[in-house]
Amino acid sequence: MAPPSSNPAGDITSEVLQALSKSDPISSTDAFPDVPFETLKAALDRLASRSMVAYEQVEREEAFLEPEAETIVAHGSHEARVFEAVRQALDGLSIQDLESKIGDKNVTKIGQGKAFKEKWIKKDGAKLVALVDTITDVTRDQLKVIQETRTHDPKIIADLKKRKLLRMQKVISFRIAKGSKFALEMVKEETDLTAEMLASGAWKTATFKPYNFNALGADQRAGALHPLNKVRHEFRQIFFEMGFTEMPTNQFVESGFWNFDTLFVPQQHPARDLQDTFYVSDPVKASRPAPTSADDKQDYEAYFKNVREVHESGKYGSIGYRYPWSEEESLRLVLRTHTTAISAAMLQKLAGKRDKDGRVPPARYFSIDRVFRNETVDATHLCEFHQVEGVIADYGLTLGGLMEFMDTFFGAMGVTDLRFKPAYNPYTEPSMEIFSYHKGLNKLIEIGNSGIFRPEMLEAMGLPKDMVVFGFGLSLERPTMIKYGISNIRELLGHQVDLNFIQKNPAVRLDKD
Repeated sequence: MAPPSSNPAGDITSEVLQALSKSDPISSTDAFPDVPFETLKAALDRLASRSMVAYEQVEREEAFLEPEAETIVAHGSHEARVFEAVRQALDGLSIQDLESKIGDKNVTKIGQGKAFKEKWIKKDGAKLVALVDTITDVTRDQLKVIQETRTHDPKIIADLKKRKLLRMQKVISFRIAKGSKFALEMVKEETDLTAEMLASGAWKTATFKPYNFNALGADQRAGALHPLNKVRHEFRQIFFEMGFTEMPTNQFVESGFWNFDTLFVPQQHPARDLQDTFYVSDPVKASRPAPTSADDKQDYEAYFKNVREVHESGKYGSIGYRYPWSEEESLRLVLRTHTTAISAAMLQKLAGKRDKDGRVPPARYFSIDRVFRNETVDATHLCEFHQVEGVIADYGLTLGGLMEFMDTFFGAMGVTDLRFKPAYNPYTEPSMEIFSYHKGLNKLIEIGNSGIFRPEMLEAMGLPKDMVVFGFGLSLERPTMIKYGISNIRELLGHQVDLNFIQKNPAVRLDKD
């Protein structure tokens, strides 16, 4: 690298113009060998933007001497030093004496071999003797040429590189020529039209700097939405267009009561084992459910009792699970395993709302938020992920209506040709898994789950018998991975996410007619 120059860019522009006035074109390597690349490039860009010069960038590889090669230029090649030591000893020189005289065992070893090969010396008994009176130190001469010109015959360069005497380095220079508006002085260009210029009339003779519409401008390092947030935004718009209200889901820790019991999930269910659920160690338990605001007039004690009874002995036409229900187990704190816990709380509050005719009004709720499960981490599973959930509470709803709604909802995302398969959920009956044909995988894949909430869950809240509630859910990660071509979920969520990937990927748009 050339040493730093004390000349500012403004002075360099003047020097470039002066040099071009004497010779056209010029090479920056010859004319400005000591000017740093950045300084020269800035000066050339200033002149080129005014059409005063034209330049092109020239890239080439140059050879530079390694420290060993610089020693050879200063003192001679290894073989020449060996020859000179042997020649000066008129009666010959033993190998031990040769090493002592040269003072470098490595030089002695390499130099002997090459001197023997060039037939400059030979072995006479225990001594080395010279065969010629003079030699030409070709290696030293070659390295001197390279030191001065940075180049040589390609075969010579390759041989010296093999001997690790040279290193190749890319060097960038400029070929500079006069432009169409070449002049020895730069005309001052105004960048702003000021009030003073208008008042004095100076604007009439002023030269204004043209706008550079191709300039990218300074990097503003603006923030970027995570791909999950981009897809989440699209889902939210679909829900809003279909008349849904977003549920508050900023509560990651729930009691077992809201997370399991209100959903008619028995306390012996495998989902409540430590292998599937994260339990909170401090504090261990929650309080019984209670009003959260002055407007909340629900009877939570009655609700708590209803949930207990429907589990233990049955209620609302159900025989229940017939097991001793534990309040302590119900109040254990967990990281929520689904956002359906929020749906249960919203439906319970809905039961307390009545219109002027005393009827519970229909409602549509949705949520998109994070849930936690004790999963084995692999390319498609994490211990935390995002669940998209929706519930519809209304009168006269049927299973066929749920299937039709699913066709409409997924159709808004560009997912068509749905297939439904009967399934089991503790809190819905009937329940259906939703499948769609994936053209890339050439098979049906599961994309969601759905069902009609059970009377054991709804009537315990106080909802009327003739009100039907649809529930459906899907993962946010799966459609995001498909839209952005991600095969490993750990590249989408967690500590392995590439920040460049987040900043550079555009907003996604779900396919719509």
